Amino acid sequence: MFYYFVWVRSHKYHGSEPLTYSHDRQLATGSIVRVEMRGEIVMGIISGPTTQPRFKTKPLTAALDLPALPLHLLKTAQWLLAYYPAPLGIVSQQLVPGNFSERQLALPAPAEYPDPDLSKLPPLTTDQSRALEEMQRTNTYLLHGQTGSGKTRLYIELAQAALARGRSSIILTPEISLTAQLTASFTAVFGQRVITIHSGQAPAERQKAWLDALRATQPVIIIGPRSALFTPVRSLGLIVLDEAHEAAYKQEQAPQYHAGRVASYLAPLSHASLVLGTATPSVSDYFLASERSKPIIRLDHPAIAVAETDRRVQLVDMRDRDNFDRSRLLSTALIKAIELALSRGEQTLLYLNRRGTARIVLCESCGWQATCPHCDLPLTYHGDRHELRCHSCDYHSHTPTSCRDCGHTEIIYKTAGTKAIVDEVTRLFPGASVARFDTDNAKADRFEQHYTAVKNGEVDILVGTQLLAKGLDLPKLAVLGVVLADTSLSLPDFTSPERTYQLLTQVLGRISRGHRAGLAIIQTYNPDHPVLADAVADNYAAFYARELAERQQFLFPPFCHLLKLSCRRASTKAAESAAQKLADSLRGNYRVRVEGPAPSFYEKLQGKYQWQLIVKATERSELLRVIAHLPANWSYDIDPADLL
Repeated sequence: MFYYFVWVRSHKYHGSEPLTYSHDRQLATGSIVRVEMRGEIVMGIISGPTTQPRFKTKPLTAALDLPALPLHLLKTAQWLLAYYPAPLGIVSQQLVPGNFSERQLALPAPAEYPDPDLSKLPPLTTDQSRALEEMQRTNTYLLHGQTGSGKTRLYIELAQAALARGRSSIILTPEISLTAQLTASFTAVFGQRVITIHSGQAPAERQKAWLDALRATQPVIIIGPRSALFTPVRSLGLIVLDEAHEAAYKQEQAPQYHAGRVASYLAPLSHASLVLGTATPSVSDYFLASERSKPIIRLDHPAIAVAETDRRVQLVDMRDRDNFDRSRLLSTALIKAIELALSRGEQTLLYLNRRGTARIVLCESCGWQATCPHCDLPLTYHGDRHELRCHSCDYHSHTPTSCRDCGHTEIIYKTAGTKAIVDEVTRLFPGASVARFDTDNAKADRFEQHYTAVKNGEVDILVGTQLLAKGLDLPKLAVLGVVLADTSLSLPDFTSPERTYQLLTQVLGRISRGHRAGLAIIQTYNPDHPVLADAVADNYAAFYARELAERQQFLFPPFCHLLKLSCRRASTKAAESAAQKLADSLRGNYRVRVEGPAPSFYEKLQGKYQWQLIVKATERSELLRVIAHLPANWSYDIDPADLL
């Protein structure tokens, strides 16, 4: 009889140590098994052999006839347990997608793959060739390329170089919606060698992709969001984080890892190259690359040559209502630009980072506002469903016909969202084809399902949130309208200037990519704000210097590590008391700086009141000590993407 440590894949297992099971055959470390735990059959991973314990063990239910997981993946998961503390049962879920049916297990392994074909790709520009040559000298670098400079073209070259060495590649993208474009670019070169994997796929489809990667005997190319980093490929040679600045690379649920940090551990472990590609590097990434003498490789010129006059940017002051004589939402200048684009058969993109039809619903008479009874947050009105919805807890209610306090029938709907923009565009341009893309889309309406139609120009006017701001190359796009540029600037968070600069730079990069001239019209209440000026001028250096100085002055990353601690209680007094007690304890026992206590940005959530502490430390190990001794009924987020 043989005995093994097993990582059980179950959210019900909250321990940090593997469980011990027996089996009548010798199994390799990384073997995938089924085990019985608390009356359930769950998946598990052999983490290593052990000697016969003193206690009675359960036998493995089954050892699946699959290749063992790569050792570099197991070592990364072991590191993850220590760096982003979480139960072992949750961490194991990152490694195996779920239980497999017998039919899936019986599917044949992937066939032989054709050789890659780069013949149809455009030749490398001088800028790209120089960057590629610099990349041969090191294994980790920040690729700082302006929008439209051809970063994807370089990723393909790097993947081909890895393939020539018999190595696989993992290409990450921050949003599922961007996988369609990236997959199309890579499939045109590498064919069936490209495997797309993400949580938006049906479970059977995702499990097949995972099995194809595990059983592949030749190098493959994995494309997907942050979770694709844990795909079990062998002989990993390249990891790319495209749009590396994006907050979506940080997982909000346990384990609360950042894909960039995990990749920086996984890459040297598997002797792979790591590329952080972005037009707008995060302040922390840029600072750390400079401090650690990691190469920062620039792409300063567009991949397709354009004239300087090909992109024009016009700021519209929203305080001057004379600029809005045809619509309360869209300026006259923007409407005229859309009309001209339609007459030429060109596309328009209208960007607004707010969902719904109206973000504020209130009574004209007494000022009552529709808020969530569980979270005390403003409810968003969705005109297509005629309902109010809380985007925190998903509470729904019918649209009020009168004030719930005074009975007045005049209800005002203010602060437009994407659905209101669609209504307005449909009114102004009844013959145009209009499509909205945001996280409220049903699965069949999501952008990745309509990418080909959008790229071919079958949609005249696109309306959407930041899903449309990143990485898209739309040849027929000529007009960009930023409906309200100040949305993220108003958020009370240290990352607000950075997020605003990044989003504006990214969305401006959707036009004038060498296909046609572009006009961007930015509507704002703060036309003189320095962040807007830097984004319009594509002046990252000025933005970075100013933002870095402020971070240092007020002690924010990269000059410290952050830990956000939150508690929920039945009353705000109880929450405040618990937060104050913990704050006093932390200040007396740890080498940390504690900000707060204070009510959370979302003070009431799901019927309870939230208070938080922000803990800062120059040594991250001190924050891990805090987590290890955290009282019950407290939640934490280490290295949070924001403090909201």
